[in-house]
Amino acid sequence: MLKKLIASVAVIAAAGLGVTATPAAADPCPSGALCAYLSTNYAGDPGTVYGNNSNLLQYNKFNNAVSVSNSGTQCAVRIYSGTGRTGSSVNIPRGYGIGNLAGSAFYKNVASNHWC
Repeated sequence: MLKKLIASVAVIAAAGLGVTATPAAADPCPSGALCAYLSTNYAGDPGTVYGNNSNLLQYNKFNNAVSVSNSGTQCAVRIYSGTGRTGSSVNIPRGYGIGNLAGSAFYKNVASNHWC
C-alpha cells in the first residue's frame, strides 16, 4: 500500500511531457506494484504489474490507463509510451503517481516500464 505523503513534498515535473508526478494515495495498489487505473486520481480497482515489462498493452488497464501510481518498495519506475521501452518516458518516484494522464503520450497508452 502506498504511504500517504505530506502535501508539502516537492512535486516532480516531467519536462515537456505535460504530466506531473504527485503524491499518490492509491490505497488499493499493493506494495511493490505499478498500478494503472481506468479513472483519474487512482479511482477504482487497479491493474497491477511487478518487475520490468516490455509490453503492458496486453493488459486492459495499462492499454486504457487514465492514471498510474508507483507502489514500489525500493525505487522509481519509468513508464514508456512505446513497447520495449521506446517512445516518450517519464520517471515516477516511489510513492508517487500521475493522477491524470489526459493530454500526454501515456493517456490510454502505458506501454512498458522499467524499475530504477
